[in-house]
Amino acid sequence: MHASAWPAISYESRPWDADPIQGASRRQRLLSRGPYEAAVLPEIASLEPHIDLRLQAIVETATLEMVRFDAELGHNSAPFAALLLRTESASSSQIENLTASAGKIALAQLGDTSSTNAALIASNVRAIQAAIELSEDLSIANIARMHHALLNTSDENIAGEYRDRQVWIRGNSPHAAEFVPPHQDRVPPAMADLVDFMRRDDIPALTQAAIAHAQFETIHPFADGNGRTGRAIVSALLRAKGVAEKVTIPVSSGLLTDTRAYFDALGDYRDGNVLPIVELFAESAIRAVENGRLLIEEIQAVRDDYYSRIAQAPSAVRSVLDLLPQEPAVTADMVAEHVAVSTATAYRTLERLESVGILKAAGKVRGVRVWLATDIIAAMDAFAERSGRRRRH
Repeated sequence: MHASAWPAISYESRPWDADPIQGASRRQRLLSRGPYEAAVLPEIASLEPHIDLRLQAIVETATLEMVRFDAELGHNSAPFAALLLRTESASSSQIENLTASAGKIALAQLGDTSSTNAALIASNVRAIQAAIELSEDLSIANIARMHHALLNTSDENIAGEYRDRQVWIRGNSPHAAEFVPPHQDRVPPAMADLVDFMRRDDIPALTQAAIAHAQFETIHPFADGNGRTGRAIVSALLRAKGVAEKVTIPVSSGLLTDTRAYFDALGDYRDGNVLPIVELFAESAIRAVENGRLLIEEIQAVRDDYYSRIAQAPSAVRSVLDLLPQEPAVTADMVAEHVAVSTATAYRTLERLESVGILKAAGKVRGVRVWLATDIIAAMDAFAERSGRRRRH
């Protein structure tokens, strides 16, 4: 048993009667015959994670940093909340090798389908939004709703549905896989146990979120989208436990700096050691706050520059500037609704902002003219670039 006193997963033999893999070599077909070994997870609902004093201090520091960051944004946090949620979505998707520019993602959120990756990342924004909205009740049904928000536009057949078949990670069959999650019959009780663990109030929130995430990824309850859904659950838990009451802390941006360490820590968790995943999430939260502060500073500088360009503009024009951090891609209808003006007035406002270089015309999406706030887009891309810088080993 490791110092963290956490039980390792075990394995059970399961029959395999699937058809031979098409196109597989004779050796691969032979290796894919007969029973395979699937993981059996320990119940964790009542377990106590033993975290050493050094790691407790790191977790406490990370938690305080998140609480302070959340508080720093004050009452006018809505524009930054939307911005940070987008960055979390992009970072979480990038862990799955789904990348797109902030501009492409913003256009995808308006319905642009020219970039498949951007559309998938836009779906992840909806999943995280659902996670935050459902954070007060992290039930089996609500986790399925988060998953549905993620995949309903890309794979509606499995969106929101817990898997009904065996899955495995890498390899042509469960016999040659890197990891074989539990048999589908074990998914419902494992998820019920996980939900009971997440509802506890006697574990530090960040420690609880890290362990819950690792357990979720080990259960692998869905046919696809487990990584992004599991990281959305982290955001939901941090909101539910009062760590981040106003904004989404983009913890995935911290994980991005060393994805190998992230996957290694998940492996350590399955071997019965919770310390690496807890420490990685704490360090990632600290990095996320540092990067988030830089992003907020850049956005505030952009807003100041915007205001200086239209110092004598009417309040309706200035109101649009407050919309741009939330919605860096806008249409006349969006502006008309936000400012409560006619569509004609909204068009004139957008064209005025374009004339002073605040907005740039970005063609049409579904037949509707769209403008981009390019400086805000650039700040978001800079955030993503900082997140993707790998640590040296």
